Amino acid sequence: MTGKIGMPLGLVAVLAGCAVTPEGTSQDNVADFMVAAATIGCEIKYDSDYAPIEFQAGLSKEQALEIAGYLLARGDAQSLPDGGLRVTAGPCAQTG
Repeated sequence: MTGKIGMPLGLVAVLAGCAVTPEGTSQDNVADFMVAAATIGCEIKYDSDYAPIEFQAGLSKEQALEIAGYLLARGDAQSLPDGGLRVTAGPCAQTG
């Protein structure tokens, strides 16, 4: 059984201060992440939700987590009350 994920607050704070793509990623990686997130309904609640995003976007688990934190810091994702996040930009902006 996989547990709910939560973005480490320290990572979000660091990313919020610099608002640049995480080291080792590009804007293309961020766009690919958002497209992949849309294929699973834009909500990432469990560790297992990252697998299709990683596969479709060609990212490592670490890169996917860092991009999720980047999107939160940039305001392109929102934390969910019960854990995880919802991507609210790109293709996910249209699924509101």
